[in-house]
Amino acid sequence: MSSRSREFELAVKTFSGELYRFAFWLARDRHAAEDLVQECFQRAWANWESLNDPITLKKWLFTILRREFLRRLERKQLHTIDIDGLELAADALGMDEIYALRQALASAPDNLREPLLMQVLGGFTAEELAVIHQSTPGAMAVRLSRARQWLRQRLTGGDASAGTTLGRIK
Repeated sequence: MSSRSREFELAVKTFSGELYRFAFWLARDRHAAEDLVQECFQRAWANWESLNDPITLKKWLFTILRREFLRRLERKQLHTIDIDGLELAADALGMDEIYALRQALASAPDNLREPLLMQVLGGFTAEELAVIHQSTPGAMAVRLSRARQWLRQRLTGGDASAGTTLGRIK
């Protein structure tokens, strides 16, 4: 096995779970998310030699996945929304709070939901998200702040200080 193949295999093992979670949140369908991740890795393999800085690998893969999702969205290939199968790592939340969070995230505007999920699920900083979304770090920080504020208002019924749900969501 060549070093190129070993590096790619390591990238697949390392990032497939994170990419799948992000794809699932974007597509809201398990099968579409699997297809998106597979297409992401196919494109990554085809362009593996163009990756100049291995440190940016995660950002590069998330960008490929996001662009593939947008391409499919333009072609109207994603038709279903299924939030029943969502697995949320929120051990401290009760079932009612998890349901409310799922509903709120499902109804969030795409321009707020996507960067917030990339930050929470992918661990990206505002600076990294700015590069991915071709924006400025300041604008991305504002968008993330607005996303958290929108989510807080949605979960607390408009009163940002009420409720216990958001006390545990950062």
